[in-house]
Amino acid sequence: MSHPVGISSSSFHPIGLWVPSGTAVYSPAPSDFREALAALHSPVIVIRSEAGLAVAQGGTVQLGDHLSKSQNQSSTVLPVVAYLPPLSPEQLGDPSFLSDHGLKYPYMTGAMANGIGSVEIVEAMSQAGMLGSFGAAGLSLSRIAEAIDRLRTNLPHRPFCVNLIHSPNEPAHEMATAELLINKGVGLVEASAYLDLTPAIVRYRAATNGRVIAKVSRVEVATKFLSPPPERLLGELIANGHISPAQATAAATRPMADDITVEADSGGHTDNRPAITLLPTIIALRDRLQQQYKYPRAPRIGLAGGIATPASVAAAFAMGAAYVVTGSINQACVESGSSDAVRKMLAEAGQADVTMAPAADMFEMGVKVQVLKRGTMFPMRAAKLYELYRTYPSWEAIPASERQMVEKTLLRSSFADIWAQTREFFLRRDPTQLERAESDPKHRMALVFRWYLGLSSRWANRGEPGRELDYQIWCGPAMGAFNEWVKGSFLEKPQNRTVVTVARNLLFGACVVLRRQYLRQCGVHLQEDCFPQMPLPIAEIERLVS
Repeated sequence: MSHPVGISSSSFHPIGLWVPSGTAVYSPAPSDFREALAALHSPVIVIRSEAGLAVAQGGTVQLGDHLSKSQNQSSTVLPVVAYLPPLSPEQLGDPSFLSDHGLKYPYMTGAMANGIGSVEIVEAMSQAGMLGSFGAAGLSLSRIAEAIDRLRTNLPHRPFCVNLIHSPNEPAHEMATAELLINKGVGLVEASAYLDLTPAIVRYRAATNGRVIAKVSRVEVATKFLSPPPERLLGELIANGHISPAQATAAATRPMADDITVEADSGGHTDNRPAITLLPTIIALRDRLQQQYKYPRAPRIGLAGGIATPASVAAAFAMGAAYVVTGSINQACVESGSSDAVRKMLAEAGQADVTMAPAADMFEMGVKVQVLKRGTMFPMRAAKLYELYRTYPSWEAIPASERQMVEKTLLRSSFADIWAQTREFFLRRDPTQLERAESDPKHRMALVFRWYLGLSSRWANRGEPGRELDYQIWCGPAMGAFNEWVKGSFLEKPQNRTVVTVARNLLFGACVVLRRQYLRQCGVHLQEDCFPQMPLPIAEIERLVS
């Protein structure tokens, strides 16, 4: 049944009665429906009036089918078709996630390597009642220590998180990072890109009372983080003096992670898995392992990858996510550790403007990361380097024409000069890499190729002039979805994008989407002109939710 103002109902079975009193009013106008849906602090009452379906304000609602005949026949009351209680962003997700981490909202910004997930992002999120993870991956120990000291000073009583990334080609640096986190008293770590448990992440978990949020995309890796640490690794850590027997005993009674972030199709390291199938799979796995281990509190499951619009946030919570994590869209915000040039490129990206390219940290393993392809030639150039690495045993074995192309276009210097710079870098960071490179020319070639892959991200972060075609910009299809959502709004311009404004709009919008969906389930179908328009300034959101 249609209505002139664009409101219809497929079912008019009343669920109660609305009794007007005082200044109570009702209206069939789309603008009043928009206002009612957006006012999250108030219930939404949809009644059947002489003008059709209308939204009521004030009065009293009596729910149930036990209403008296006199009440049903009274001209002063009207049947209620749908009733929505207030819904605030704080009610989304798992309340224990909020209480354990000291948060107001079940929302987190994930770590973006090389400090793209900046201290500015972490501070802004924490002060707004949300969680931010500092992008420590790829940084020197001194840079990580400097960031931790600043966060501890500026956020003395507020939560923050620091990334610990799996580094299979640099296990010594991974262990040194874990030791730094322990010594600095960092109480919350986001473990990412792990293919298997390592001594470093197990050491952090066993040696501290800190919490771990593990980002995973595969069942086999999720199983390891949902289980206690292996006895073998605990024994090795005891033997090396990294943990005590008492710490190992305590660690064996709890899972490796307090929270599991299910990472679907995302920027950076990703398996391009669809969230709609991956999240339920990991939740079911958690439930099976909880029956096996019977932890006092089961690990929580959140969702990352593709989180970029109110509808995607609402879908995540509707599927059972305890919290949501955003990534690509934060890199386009003013607080990110990237450059204005990159922010502009990201703000113009569409969902199809991404592709996979070889990863710097796991180059030899053939692992790939998802990056922006629009406006840069990095994906093709990185793929060329990996093709040469796979095909030839050494730099010298590559045909001269190919070597000249690499030196002229990518390295912009001789192989020998870049090797000298690379050697100097690893003398400070991980000398064991040089021992292997001296005896293995293929490894030496890999380290030089990784020089290009590693610097390409830093060139992007600095907005390096002349290197625009080599910018490596980690990005997933969520960026395009976000740009489509904010088109025509104040958030279309990257200079207006702040992480808190983006986050508050996504959470607010998710509540509106969920309310609209509940109305549909009650048989009330709203057309688009009855739907609140987003995004909104934070002051307006506060008015609607307070």
